[in-house]
Amino acid sequence: MNPRECRTAIRDARRAALVDRLGQFTLQEKVSLCRGSDMWHTTPVPRLGIPSVMVADGPHGLRRQPDHGDPVGIGRSLPATCFPTASALGSSWDPDLVEEIGTAIADEALAQGVAVVLGPGINIKRSPLCGRNFEYYSEDPLVSGTLGALVRGLQSRGVGASVKHFAANNQETDRLRVSADVDERTLREIYLAAFERVVREAQPWTVMCAYNRINGIHASQHRWLLTEVLRAEWGFEGVVVSDWGAVHDRVAALAAGLDLEMPPNTEVSDAALVAAVRDGLLDEKLLDRAVLRVLSLVDKATAARRANGFDAAAHHQLARTAAADCAVLLKNADGVLPLRPDAGDLIAVMGEFARTPRFQGAGSSQVNPTRVDVPLEELREAVPAGVEVAFAPAFRLDGDQDARLTAEAVALAKRATTVVLFLGLPPAAESEGFDRDHMDLPANQVALLSALRAVNSRVVVVLANGSAVCLSTWEDDASAVLECWLAGQAAGGAIADLLLGKANPSGRLAETLPLRLEHSPAHLNFPGEHGHVRYGEGIFVGYRGYDFADRQVSYPFGHGLSYTTFAYGDVDAVVTGSVEGDDLAVELTCTVKNTGDRVGKETVQLYVGAPHGKVTRPVRELKAFVKISLYPGEQRTVTFHLGARDLAYWSSAHRRWVVEAGTYQLFVGASSRDLRLSTTAAIAAPDIPVPLDAMATLEDWLADPAGADALRRAVGTDTDGAPLGILGDPSLMRLLGNFPLHSLANFPGVGFDQATVAVLLERFAHNADVSG
Repeated sequence: MNPRECRTAIRDARRAALVDRLGQFTLQEKVSLCRGSDMWHTTPVPRLGIPSVMVADGPHGLRRQPDHGDPVGIGRSLPATCFPTASALGSSWDPDLVEEIGTAIADEALAQGVAVVLGPGINIKRSPLCGRNFEYYSEDPLVSGTLGALVRGLQSRGVGASVKHFAANNQETDRLRVSADVDERTLREIYLAAFERVVREAQPWTVMCAYNRINGIHASQHRWLLTEVLRAEWGFEGVVVSDWGAVHDRVAALAAGLDLEMPPNTEVSDAALVAAVRDGLLDEKLLDRAVLRVLSLVDKATAARRANGFDAAAHHQLARTAAADCAVLLKNADGVLPLRPDAGDLIAVMGEFARTPRFQGAGSSQVNPTRVDVPLEELREAVPAGVEVAFAPAFRLDGDQDARLTAEAVALAKRATTVVLFLGLPPAAESEGFDRDHMDLPANQVALLSALRAVNSRVVVVLANGSAVCLSTWEDDASAVLECWLAGQAAGGAIADLLLGKANPSGRLAETLPLRLEHSPAHLNFPGEHGHVRYGEGIFVGYRGYDFADRQVSYPFGHGLSYTTFAYGDVDAVVTGSVEGDDLAVELTCTVKNTGDRVGKETVQLYVGAPHGKVTRPVRELKAFVKISLYPGEQRTVTFHLGARDLAYWSSAHRRWVVEAGTYQLFVGASSRDLRLSTTAAIAAPDIPVPLDAMATLEDWLADPAGADALRRAVGTDTDGAPLGILGDPSLMRLLGNFPLHSLANFPGVGFDQATVAVLLERFAHNADVSG
């Protein structure tokens, strides 16, 4: 028996044992198992030896509340390592790094008795204004889904993950009530794709439903989402847990597939479920199914090993390495970075963020760090002997102008060899619970940069922000811009490493930085009104929208500079298998060489452009990527593998993934707009017939060979063999060809009537069923 078969056998045996025990539970005990016992624990059943298990917040570090005291208090959690937030980790493009962080968080969870960590968040960054963007990885579902590798890291140690927030949770405005009104194609291609990847590849122990409604139905009671898609299509086997307070109708939620309500609404939910079962309104088999899932979760959690502690120093070092790998060098004019200070040089460090670092966001993800590296102190320790590092706070964090602070900063900048200016968003600007109003840095910070540039031409800007900011109004005044995001408790040390060249920047943007907020594809439809937000941009989110509109941006998706350079070459693509045979494969190879004098990491990105077909598609879409490390002069062959799904779009007409025949463009590059290599792949695929039903147009019927033949036979021909009715009149065909067949049948002289249409529909009913 191979390892997979062993795991399956063990799982089946455990499930069988749980099923055998199900009859021992009373109805009230079953109901109690489907909600928590308090804010952070499942419900125990002491009579049957069922313990409770603990869950805790923790997308980028554990937020485990003390056993006594305020159960919600954001700032009173037990100390834990604060790793870079998801906005930073997204820019790492490194699933192995994210998995390693997941493993570290799991060890801390085990040490603190936590069975399930509530993360990662893999929602798409639809708008730059979403207040919770710092908790999400990317505007692209492939990046978000791949970096869901955090799940593998957590669960490799026997700690469960809770992938959230399922689904279309892309804003904080009216977040518990707003309906995300979105078509199925957009859902499938953009907002569900990351969840699908994580579920299929990692089987998280739990999936957390979102607060919002989707097309009018609360996510907590959305049967299509929780049962038909998540379980039936993707094969999810774990527990669906509510976000805290997301359940509005407990009976409807359980029937839809939500197993565990958090926090407990004991009096209301218990009574409602018991009454629904006793009155025959809820099949007890559905309740049993939820109970079995929760029992399975408890069984897995209690089987995990328990650790006595964790290595805080090692985890801090991992956080420092990660923060360095996440930073994106956006601009580096004249190679001002890395700094090369000599004895006698003066580095002027400016900005309160250098002394009072901002390294995480606010809300349920806020970690009580084990320690915090201060950038100013780290730089002072790292510079060579004889180099002075002087500091000026330079601006107020509340946004008010302070002439005295500005004057002190300008005076120091005049004497400095280089100015390192720490800018960013103050804590009050972004958080869970509300969205931002704009993308701008505080005006006092921008004004300060301008004043410093007037007296010193070497100004390096270091950014601390969880969400994207506009650079177009100020970046010309900066020689270099290093985007560090909210990079965790060790960000200060990582920044020193990056500025002085001990570390080489390798982060790449996981979201586009537009020139203006108004250029965002979602701008006209965010955050909605009267309880609804319309996803009017459809699939054209992020770079898909910017590229399709050919709109200039500050920095494109995938962009990031390095202290070394890379050359691409020798691209080749080979197509094997077929769409019909369900074994289509495209293998693309290329070479990448480090042509500089430093060790560096390059993220090689593969984009696919589809041929013109039946639906509008993006100019190109990211379909694969890999991050590689190369020594100076080292060259490596990179190989990518694509399948049919990578070339497909979701057909709303056929309710399935569809690959169209044609020549696909394959681009390899360093960003969505820095495309170094290109080739093509000719793909053969069967025709995709339109379902021939009553709403199919005359043009649809004539485009289908069998449909056209049947229609022509029904209409008939004259003695010369020319078609009768509308089929023999080109002008009428042009005028009425886009009418559904059943509508045309009411017109005189078209050559067929409703009886004819009924016969045709009966004949092609099977075709419609298969296509639909």
